[in-house]
Order: sequence, then C-alpha cells, then structure tokens
Amino acid sequence: MPAPLRRINRSEGESMFAEQIAGAIERAHPSKLPQLSTALWKAWGGGLIPDGEAERLAGLIEARKAVAKPATLARGARSGSRPRTAASMERRRSWAACGRLPPRLACQFTLGEVAALSVVAAEVLKHGACGLTVAHIAAVAGVGLTTVRNALRHAKRLGLVTVEERKRTAWMNYPNLVRIVSPEWASWLRLHGFKSAKPTPTKDSRRAEKKGFRGEVSAGTALRGEILRACADRERATRPAVTPER
Repeated sequence: MPAPLRRINRSEGESMFAEQIAGAIERAHPSKLPQLSTALWKAWGGGLIPDGEAERLAGLIEARKAVAKPATLARGARSGSRPRTAASMERRRSWAACGRLPPRLACQFTLGEVAALSVVAAEVLKHGACGLTVAHIAAVAGVGLTTVRNALRHAKRLGLVTVEERKRTAWMNYPNLVRIVSPEWASWLRLHGFKSAKPTPTKDSRRAEKKGFRGEVSAGTALRGEILRACADRERATRPAVTPER
C-alpha cells in the first residue's frame, strides 16, 4: 500500500529550492556565475528564498569567482606578440649593443626599441631608406610587432625619422619608407665608421640648398662679368694708338 502523501510546508520548500541553487552554483562554469547570481536575487525578491539562505548562496557565488580569477590571470599572462626565446633575446641584445644610436637618443627608448631602430639604421645606410615591413624588422631584431611600431612612432615624434606611406590600392599598401632626418644621429653614424650616413634631405633642407645653389650661380655669373670687363679695359689701355693717314 503506498505511503500517504505529506504536505510540504513553506519552510521545507524554501530549503529544498535553496539546496538546488547551491548545487547549481557548485557545478556551474565560472562564466555562468553572474546569471546564477541574477536568478538568486530574483528568487529572493519573489519570496522564494529567505534572507539567511540568500546571503549564504551569494557567499558561495563570490567564493567560486575568487577561485576562478587566478586561472584567468595565468592564461592572460602569456599574452604577447613574440615569445622571448634564447635566440630572439640574443638578436635583440646584439642589435641594441651595436652602437647605431647615440647614447643621448638611445636612453629615450627601451632595449627592444633600440634594437628595432638599429635595424632601420642599417637599412638606411645600405639603401638610403628602410623599406622593410614591420614583421621583417621585428624578426631581424628579435622583438615583437608592437615594439617596432612603438619605436617608429616615438622616433617620428622626436623628429629623428620620417615615415612615408606608399599606397598601392585602396586595400593594400607597399611597405613604408623610413628615413633618418636627425643630424645628430647621422653624424654619430658617420663619425663612428658607418658609411653613407648623410641625413635624408627634407623639404626645408632641399629648399635651402636650392636657394644657396642659386645664390652661388648668380654670384659666380656676376664675378665672371666683372673679370671680363676688367680684361677688356686692360686690353684697350695697352693697345697702341693708331694715327690716321694724311
């Protein structure tokens, strides 16, 4: 004979509902905890869970969140554009120590940024401008892509280089051309044995050079005219006078 049904009072129903939520909190993924917290407080507002049980369940949710945070931080700690392998660190230190930046300028950059700018300087010495891509510079210098971009951006802000963008189509560009325009940097490269270290002329320097050249040409033309007039006067003075025949 089946057992008679027993009516469950309100307190027992609230306790059973609270235990179900507690079990769901323990089994839930950390990403689902905010949804459980919202459902918990809705149930408390509807009178389904007493105050004491609501506070206990909220404490369980916060405890689960605190346990899940270190794992998330550990995964994020590995973020970066390039792993620091032994070979990349060796290339980075070698380029940074090659002396292609004067100390007064190098102290304004990080070790990786100095390595990237040293690669740029080597290309400028060879070809007059650096046409390597950011990824190529990063691979040679042993640094990340962000380090190269930061180095070029900071160097451009300080007036050490110019970056010329070369558009190919609306969706594709050629690699940018980086040129050294700092006289201090160019003089350092030239005085320390690096050849072809003349600074790339800018618009102002080209304009000044053109004006100077025109001035030299005009001055030379005037001097030549004075010399020709002096020679003609001297020739007339030394020429014997011719007497007319009678």
